[in-house]
Amino acid sequence: MRAPQPPASAPAPLPTRRDDPLDPPPALGLLRRESPVSPLSFPDGATGLLLTRHQDVREVLADERFSADRTLASSPIRRPAFRPEDRAGSLLFMDPPEHTRYRRLLTPFFTTRRMQALAPRVERIVADHLDALRAAGPPADLVPAFTLPIPSLVICELLGVPYTDRARFHAWSAALLSITADAQRVAEARDALLGYMRELVAAKRRSPDDALLGSLITSGAGLSDAELSGIGRLLLVAGHETTANMLALGTLTLLTRPGRLGALRGGPRAAGPAVEELLRYLSILQFGVVRVAREDVEIHGHPVRAGQTVVLSLPAANRDPEHFENPDELDLARPPSQHVAFGHGIHQCLGQQLARVEMSIALTALFDGLPGLRLAVPPDEVPMRHDMFIYGVHRLQVSWGR
Repeated sequence: MRAPQPPASAPAPLPTRRDDPLDPPPALGLLRRESPVSPLSFPDGATGLLLTRHQDVREVLADERFSADRTLASSPIRRPAFRPEDRAGSLLFMDPPEHTRYRRLLTPFFTTRRMQALAPRVERIVADHLDALRAAGPPADLVPAFTLPIPSLVICELLGVPYTDRARFHAWSAALLSITADAQRVAEARDALLGYMRELVAAKRRSPDDALLGSLITSGAGLSDAELSGIGRLLLVAGHETTANMLALGTLTLLTRPGRLGALRGGPRAAGPAVEELLRYLSILQFGVVRVAREDVEIHGHPVRAGQTVVLSLPAANRDPEHFENPDELDLARPPSQHVAFGHGIHQCLGQQLARVEMSIALTALFDGLPGLRLAVPPDEVPMRHDMFIYGVHRLQVSWGR
C-alpha cells in the first residue's frame, strides 16, 4: 500500500484514490490531520479551499455567508456547467428566500410522522422483492433485484411518477451522475429528464392526483410548470439514487463483516443506530458538497475571498477522530453522533426520514429473509462506483442458503 503524500501548500486537486473501497481516500485523512483547511485546484482553473474537519464542515454548512448556488461555483470534478435555466425548482442549489419558499412547500410531505406512516407500504414492497428473489433462487444481483427497485418504486408512488417508466429515468440518472460521461451524453440526459417531467406536469394539470406533484398543483402555491418540473426532477433522482446506493453499499459492508449482523436482529425499529452508523461510515456523497463565499470570510485564519468555492468533504468529516471515537471502526451500536451524511443546516436532506425508513426495513428484512446471505464473488471483484458522484456498487452478486 502506497503511503499518502504530505499535503502541499500549492493548490492540488481533490483526492479521490481509495486504498479500501469502504474507506475514504487516505489523503483526506492526512489533510484533516495536517492541513484541515487546504488549498484546492479545480478543473476549470479556479482555486479554492477543501475542508476536512467535522467542526469546520458543519459550521460552513450552517453559515449563510456561504451560498449553495451552483451557477456561482466551481466543481472539484469535471462536469458540464450548471445552466441558469436549470435553477427553477432546484432548491438544493438555492439560497434564501427562494430556498425557504420551496422548503416550506415540500417539508410537509417528508415529515417524520408521514414517512413512518409509509412503513407498511415499504414493508410490502420489500416483501414482494424478497419473494421474487426466493422464487428465482440464487445467485442474484441485488442491485437490479432489490436495492434499486425498492426506493425507485417508493419515490414514484410518493411523487406520482409512473413506475413503468423506471428504465428511462434510471438511464438518465446514471448519465447525470457519471463523472466519465461526455458532455453531450449528460446534456441529452438532462434535457430528456426535464422534458419528461414537463410532460408529466402537464398531464397532472389536466388531471391532478393526490401524490406530491398533483398536490402541489392544487395547493394554490402558484408554482410554474418549470418550477414543478425542476422539483420533480430533483426529487426523483435524489429520492432513488441515494437510498439505492446506501442499501447496496451497506449490504456489502455487512456481508464483509458478518459478526456485526446482530444489530439487525431486533427488526426495523431496533435498527436505527445501525442505519445511522452505516450512513456515517460510508458517506456516499464521495466528492462532498460545494459552497461559495458571498463575502470575504476567514476560516481558522485562512482567508476566503468573496466568490471563491469551498468544498466540504463529508467522508473526511464523518471519520474525524476529534468528533467520533474510533471513527474508522464500524460500530453499529454507536450513540447518536451528529454525522453529516445528510448535510447540515437549511439544506439538510429533505428526504432523510424516508431514507431511514427504507434502510431500516430493507436491511433487516434482507438478512432475515435470505438466511446464509453471502457474496457470490470475492469482495475485490465487486465493481465499485468510483466513476459516479454518488458512491456505491454497480453490481452485487450474492447467494444464500446452504
